[in-house]
Amino acid sequence: MSAYRLDKHNAKLMGVCAGLANAAGLDVTMIRVVLVLLTLFALGPVSIAAYLLTGWIAS
Repeated sequence: MSAYRLDKHNAKLMGVCAGLANAAGLDVTMIRVVLVLLTLFALGPVSIAAYLLTGWIAS
């Protein structure tokens, strides 16, 4: 696992999911799907706030 950085080149919104995918060595689509599923079925607004906070801190 490498250091986490926002990936603005492959970003859809802020680059958080693309950065996580690069750091973990996973497919960015898988990270995005998992985040959406967690938002819808488990964490709700907490995951949205965490996403925005991560994007703000990492930028």
